[in-house]
Amino acid sequence: MPVNEIERKRQQLIKTALHYGINSTKTIQCSQELDLLLLQEIKELNKETIKENSRNV
Repeated sequence: MPVNEIERKRQQLIKTALHYGINSTKTIQCSQELDLLLLQEIKELNKETIKENSRNV
């Protein structure tokens, strides 16, 4: 997943929070979407690390 997708969602979250407030439904939804993107990226990085480690054994 491109890091710029995560950055775009992060910027959207900031703008949404500034416009609607930090506790608004729209802000919370955007935050959850960012969480999912970050989680996907972490999973991909973990997969790559496991592959690299298995090659080095």
